[in-house]
Amino acid sequence: MSIPLGQKACWWGLCLWFALWVGQERVACYAAVADAAIPSIEFSGSLVKTVKGRRYHAQVFAKGDRVRLEYKYAVRTGYGYAAIEIVRLDKSETWYLLAQQKELLVTGLNQDDLLPIRPTLPGERDRLLVGDATVAGRATQLFEVQTDHHGRVERFYEWVDLDTGVVLKLVSRDREWSFEYERFRPSPQPAYYFEEPPGYRKRMPATWPRGEGDHE
Repeated sequence: MSIPLGQKACWWGLCLWFALWVGQERVACYAAVADAAIPSIEFSGSLVKTVKGRRYHAQVFAKGDRVRLEYKYAVRTGYGYAAIEIVRLDKSETWYLLAQQKELLVTGLNQDDLLPIRPTLPGERDRLLVGDATVAGRATQLFEVQTDHHGRVERFYEWVDLDTGVVLKLVSRDREWSFEYERFRPSPQPAYYFEEPPGYRKRMPATWPRGEGDHE
């Protein structure tokens, strides 16, 4: 699996438009609801990510600006294998738990291979509401989104949960990359899921490599 260290940065904001006046009112109302709901959203879910035809699975836990991913198969880093990854947007860091070494590998965030929670994507230029859809048994709105991030233009289909404003599915139209929640449940998450585990020593690489991740 291609999982560079320091991935999955999540971004804030929602800028939507629609051609008809009624559609504009609906989108504006949705944006206001999402704007109010997203900062405190907490949930768990089962995620499937597809990269170049290969599928990978993880359990996801989110609490505001913090995300925990527990991989079905351990991710290979430059310092060992990690089955758990914690994204801390408040610190602009990603942590990998190296269980065998009892170390917490601290890396920077990588915005190029993201797992967005909030609808607006890095470098977003255009957004068009396509219509209503269903993902993981939940009502969503489907959007066409175009981005221009670091000079790379990319088009996406994006499914956004109506109740929470969370992105439940994202598919790139220009490369073999996508993710989708098979299960999604808004629910309170314990704070310790996103903290440094006791007994672990921090490892801070001199440089934060962006090497490829892999699985056992």
